[in-house]
Amino acid sequence: MPQHIAANDPRLTWSGAISTEVSNEWVMPWRIEHEERELYDSELALRAAMAAGVRVTFQSDTTAIEGTCNLFEERGQIDLVVDGKLVASVNLANQSSFQFENLSAGTKIVELWLPQFGETRLSGLGIDVEADISATPESNAKKWITYGSSISQCSAADSPTKTWPAIVARTSGYDLTCLGFGGQCHLDPMIARVIRDSEADLISMCLGINIYGSRSLNQRTFYPGILGFVKIVREKHPTTPIVLISPIYSPGRETELNDVGFSLKQMRDEVKRAYETLNAHGDENITYINGLDIFGSDKAHLLPDDLHPNNEGYGIMADNLLGLLPKI
Repeated sequence: MPQHIAANDPRLTWSGAISTEVSNEWVMPWRIEHEERELYDSELALRAAMAAGVRVTFQSDTTAIEGTCNLFEERGQIDLVVDGKLVASVNLANQSSFQFENLSAGTKIVELWLPQFGETRLSGLGIDVEADISATPESNAKKWITYGSSISQCSAADSPTKTWPAIVARTSGYDLTCLGFGGQCHLDPMIARVIRDSEADLISMCLGINIYGSRSLNQRTFYPGILGFVKIVREKHPTTPIVLISPIYSPGRETELNDVGFSLKQMRDEVKRAYETLNAHGDENITYINGLDIFGSDKAHLLPDDLHPNNEGYGIMADNLLGLLPKI
């Protein structure tokens, strides 16, 4: 019989989670304060219950890891990263357990990257019966928060380490908190508060595509919405680098006006204008990245639905962002 480790064991760290909901049977990570979920739009809370970018981390000399969990989605992968290297991935579709075997001997840092979509509730882990386990040593890794839409949540990526935020974070050695919410990036003030109240050495915000699709803001409200969102974050991050990122390329939306008279081209202009205004009023630590420099029209063939990149497309986004994000 393996040694059982409860999901709420203090030696397990839930990296990338804003909070964890704990029951007698499981632990579920949230990307908002779960006790405040009724203060959020119900669809946003639903996405915040998904574990995009969340890792269960610990240190152990075990040669095998197993776990029991519930994944409320048709498909999903859990990735095993050992000492920073991806070593295995398990499909959780229709499964309530997972197992990794033949791990290297000796003490190592283990990261279990949870599926980036669907609610994941971990009941516990099993390790070698005589293995030691301890909390991951405190890291000096820079903390990066990225906010965005489904294009940041990356449901279409093959596995949780293949999303563009995960690739950028792992390549750069950043401690990632991914606030990508499918369909729900609308400059909600409550999300601004989450970012404001979280530790961060770098903050990026991919803004516009959900607002275009849902017509939730218009030419009167989008620009001041960005200003107010950033100002809320600045209340506790006065000098943290903030990057405003405008929408990537999307056929049929570039010049076509939505129901409130907005096109993606106009939205890029407004995101840039918000950057210029904030900078002109003394914010020396804000920068702007044009989404077309991350994923332009030459990559349209990697947009199966003319909106979301496929797995290859997310890799290209990551490669380009690695050269565009400010170094910290």
